[in-house]
Amino acid sequence: MTMLFAHLGLAILWMLVSGQWSATGLVVGLVLGAIVVSLFPVGRGKLRYGRRLWRILKLFVVFLREFAISVYRVIRLVLSPSLKFYPGIFTHPVNLKTDFEITLLANLITLTPGTLTVDVADDRKSLLVHAIDCPDPDAARRDISEGFERLIREAFE
Repeated sequence: MTMLFAHLGLAILWMLVSGQWSATGLVVGLVLGAIVVSLFPVGRGKLRYGRRLWRILKLFVVFLREFAISVYRVIRLVLSPSLKFYPGIFTHPVNLKTDFEITLLANLITLTPGTLTVDVADDRKSLLVHAIDCPDPDAARRDISEGFERLIREAFE
């Protein structure tokens, strides 16, 4: 019964966002709700949509913050007359379990200006990351682990 309310809630949310208050809008919302539910499965039969969606939203907000900070840093590097920066490539050990989580981490790193995921190890235990300014690779690893990686683990555990 709770799943039915969750699907209906997602369908109504879709109708609010799309502005389609019709039977077609409801059907499209139910289909999209089913897709969302299949992408973000719930654990142990308990419905935890609220907590999971909150954690995903938190991950998104942290990404936007990191994106803005990185844009500022890259602009500052480019406009600096001395061009004093330290590009580097480092490996980042990954403590995520599923391919989805590892792919999400790699994409978040790549979407952040100034960094790029170059490769994923065959055993999926590490990422090869390029940074435009990386004077301290240990600090960069720590930032990724305590930022994106921790939030991804919390959101999709």
